[in-house]
Amino acid sequence: MKQASIFDESERLSKLSKLGDNLEKLNSVINWEIFRLIIDRALAIDKKSNAGRPPFDHILLFKIIILQKIYNLSDDATEYQINDRLSFMRFLGLSISNDVPDAKTIWKFKNDLKNANVMKELFDMFNDILEKQHIITHEGTIVDATFVDVPRQRNTRKENAEIKSGKVPEEWLGTENAHKYAQKDTDARWVKKGDETHYGYKDLVKADADSKIITDYVVTNAAVHDSQEFLTLINGSDKKLYADSAFKSEKIDTALPDSVENLIHEKGFRNHPLNETQKASNNAKSKIRCRVEHIFGFMTNSMNGIFIRTIGMKSAEFQIGLSNLVYNICRYTFLQRSKK
Repeated sequence: MKQASIFDESERLSKLSKLGDNLEKLNSVINWEIFRLIIDRALAIDKKSNAGRPPFDHILLFKIIILQKIYNLSDDATEYQINDRLSFMRFLGLSISNDVPDAKTIWKFKNDLKNANVMKELFDMFNDILEKQHIITHEGTIVDATFVDVPRQRNTRKENAEIKSGKVPEEWLGTENAHKYAQKDTDARWVKKGDETHYGYKDLVKADADSKIITDYVVTNAAVHDSQEFLTLINGSDKKLYADSAFKSEKIDTALPDSVENLIHEKGFRNHPLNETQKASNNAKSKIRCRVEHIFGFMTNSMNGIFIRTIGMKSAEFQIGLSNLVYNICRYTFLQRSKK
């Protein structure tokens, strides 16, 4: 066996770079310090003394939850992988001699960020930078939604009926059932679409057609129809609007700003099928509208699935917002590197 050397770690990292380390590429493009002001302000605490171990840096912890989302890792798996993988350590600016945040520290950081309700602010701040760089053009806007599943609940029909009506089943209340109630998601909903059954939430996104960057989003439970929150995403900055026929209605058509060109797919009805002109128009629109599917495809494949392990709407909003931000970061990195 080769004798150990002080250069072994750097040689191995050099080899990883030659093989193509995507995390190194991410670090080469993203200035993570842009997120510091919002995070530091949101998590600021008044320390009464300097006793105890110094806290981990907020940007280090933020980059850890970025890693989590890219690889769809649990808190325990994240702690293990950081300790195990040189590429993770380099991405985080750590070496073998540095302490690694444990799973409880990672969970607490996420929980603190969630309670501070700043994920949308972080998302919007990053997009403001992309607009200033003219990456987001608003020449074309696409709106679509995807299901975000959560672990399925095993409730009785009576319990599900009470949850759907906005009530909490009585048998879940009381101190003796506190642990059971803590594991029950009363915000998620069941929905059936075609042959698929989903339980959880929806990520309704607005995307820039040119860059495929998500410019805005709304999180709802899975049973809310896509069209209900559609108009909250549209404003005067959108020039051409693309969406599938699920969003086609007289209410939406009349409520759109006059400055927005309505390119929502036409919808056929019983005894009133689409004519050939409408079909040709829909096909032409589809060539643009399909770009939103690339976003969800990246989340499904490159980010290892659109699935979250959370309970409640507030946690879902945080995790789905983080997914959208991480997608934009990865997409921006690709666009910047493709220029070189």
